[in-house]
Amino acid sequence: MLHYLKQHYSTVVIGGGQAGLSASHYLKTHGIDHVVFEKKTVAHKWKDERWDAFCLVTPNWQCQLPDHPYDGEDPHGFMVKDQIIAYVDHFVKKVDAPVLEGTSVTSVEKMAGGGFTVETSAGTVTADSVVLATSLYSRPAVPRAAERLSDSIIQIHTADYRNPAQLPEGAVMVVGSGQSGCQIAEDLHLAGRKVHMVTGNAPRCARFYRGRDVVDWLADVGQYDITVAHEGMTKKKHDTNHYLTGRDGGRDIDLRKFALEGMELYGRMEGVANGKMLFAANLKSNLDNADRVYNGINGLIDRYIAEKGIDAPAGSPYLPLWEPECEPTELDLAHEGVTSVIWATGFTPDWSYVGLPIFDGTGYPVQQRGVTGIDGIYVLGLPWLWTWGSGRFLAVGKDAEHVVTHLTGYLGGLQPALKQMAGR
Repeated sequence: MLHYLKQHYSTVVIGGGQAGLSASHYLKTHGIDHVVFEKKTVAHKWKDERWDAFCLVTPNWQCQLPDHPYDGEDPHGFMVKDQIIAYVDHFVKKVDAPVLEGTSVTSVEKMAGGGFTVETSAGTVTADSVVLATSLYSRPAVPRAAERLSDSIIQIHTADYRNPAQLPEGAVMVVGSGQSGCQIAEDLHLAGRKVHMVTGNAPRCARFYRGRDVVDWLADVGQYDITVAHEGMTKKKHDTNHYLTGRDGGRDIDLRKFALEGMELYGRMEGVANGKMLFAANLKSNLDNADRVYNGINGLIDRYIAEKGIDAPAGSPYLPLWEPECEPTELDLAHEGVTSVIWATGFTPDWSYVGLPIFDGTGYPVQQRGVTGIDGIYVLGLPWLWTWGSGRFLAVGKDAEHVVTHLTGYLGGLQPALKQMAGR
């Protein structure tokens, strides 16, 4: 960890998560002087923004940080929170990155003569190159409708949820059916809490199919090698992750099963008015679409097994366990005893400090595997930066290696000009 700043660095890395640390690993390998600015503490999201029962949804063998593969005794298991933190902490110590923690970056600007100025809460430095590794998960996203809820209702975001005991007695409304929303709804449901859940367009995936973890099948099929350069893949970066869980050895998450057990399901939230939460009449289509993706993935595996002549247990399509009898469009929260709302509505990025024209109309950086259109500016750690695993333990290291290799070549091209300027 650093305690002081130099005036100039060859590279500044912004963000001390797994992406920024992976970049630092390769920068050190190439002998490039650099600094990593981290607004909070290194890898803080794993420690401070995960609930107690959190576990990986991908098997442990996919933990492939640079020179730090999973080496435990359960490669096909799913690390729980404490194990994930231990894995990350070991990586942090191994990398020994030159990090300045508690340091916010407020501005990145291009200098007229070349290079960049990076203003931070600890001072201003200059750099020949900058790696933006702050991800898309900077700030919890909560809809403005939250302001219309009664003050008597406790509201928290998934980033602040820890366990059912932190919530007051009464029913809980979970808004959002992505990975976090579904897993937290299950956590509450297993604890015996009455759960109401707002669904969305998140797809789902089987945990196990035809004798193996679906992730293992998909790896064999080659799904994790498909890049955004393939036809039809450019919009993948905006996709919602499939919901399933690694809890208790791994299983499906089936909202229809939860409904049979007493969980109340609703379509997309459309607003809040007069103490009522309002919903679109699309619950059935949300469930059907999630199941369509589920069966589609299993169908892909079926075709692969048939083509390769693999001896595997028989498979069959998922058939709905439950169908909604109606499409509820409102819920009186007080009448139903809802005392808390958990916003599983994702995060928004914070690129406000980047004073460079590198973004598209959606606010996503325009780049090719982390290389932007501005020489010397790179991005890392984004979902589908290049492949399905780009933002995760599986492939963030591969992307970091690619970026640093390109960056090294860029800095090498600058050297003659820098030497010439120094000789004047």
